[in-house]
Formats: sequence, structure tokens, C-alpha cells
Amino acid sequence: MSALRSRIGSPLHNGNSSSSNGVSHSLNGTNGNNTHEANGKSTDGKPAGPSSLQLVALSSAQENRIRRIIQLIESEPACTIHDLAEKFNLSHSHLQHLFKQHTGIRLGHLLTEQRLLKAAQLLENSSMCVKEIAYLVGYEHTSSFIRAFERRFAQAPRRYRIQKTA
Repeated sequence: MSALRSRIGSPLHNGNSSSSNGVSHSLNGTNGNNTHEANGKSTDGKPAGPSSLQLVALSSAQENRIRRIIQLIESEPACTIHDLAEKFNLSHSHLQHLFKQHTGIRLGHLLTEQRLLKAAQLLENSSMCVKEIAYLVGYEHTSSFIRAFERRFAQAPRRYRIQKTA
């Protein structure tokens, strides 16, 4: 995860700045108030979403492709690497390599993070059961979802819901 720290660990730029390792672009146009740690969370404790990733030293075509991938991930939390590879006419291994090379984080890690953030939002704001949420965000097995959720949030989904809605 040291690659994540080196690519995302510095303050976000507005797209007009350059860094020592190439041109950095913020995907969401933020003003640089948040920095992101290797664990995918900003220094203010909030999870870092895909919009906060920096793209380093990209041609406009490469940057556009990565932006479209990230937009698709944000709009469809249940999408898979296979789905993305098919949509962008790339092999899954080449897609993963390009994404890691240009953003500094693994595509699978980002997909998992997005699924879990969407699940957390649904737990807080809906009355759907855990099994329904797990399926909706792309997990076939509730047990896999619960394990991933516990790793990410250090508590089970039901306990998370109780804590957040109390």
C-alpha cells in the first residue's frame, strides 16, 4: 500500500499543479483540504472515495478512460472487474494493471471499498435487511459481506446500523 501513500498521500491538487512524480489531477475538483492515508481514509477520518483519487502523468485519453471507469464504479456499486474489462474492451489483467499504474491503488480494493461504503449508507438510511443490502452491493453470500464489512468498519453490519441510527 506504499504506492497508495505516494500517489494519494499528498494534498489533492486542483489540476493545475504538478508534483515531483508528474502532473497530478484531482478527479473531483476539490480545493485540497483533505489528504488521504494508505488505509483509504482521509485525515479527517472519513473514507476516501474514488472521486478523491489522483491521476498522475496521464495523457488526456488515459485520464478520460480512468475517469470513465471511476464514474462507472460510483454509479454501479455491484460492478465487477470482469464487467469493467468487458465494457472498456480490455482483458481483466490489463485493466487492473492500468488502473493500479495510473491511480496507485488496486482496482479490486476500490470496488470493495465502494461496495462497503454503499452498504454502510444503506444500513444507515434504509430498513432493508443485511442480506438484501449484501446482494444489492454485489455480494453473493451474506457471510462474505459480513466478513468484509467487519474488516472495514470493525463491527458487524447490524451493530453498525444500531450505532448509527441511535
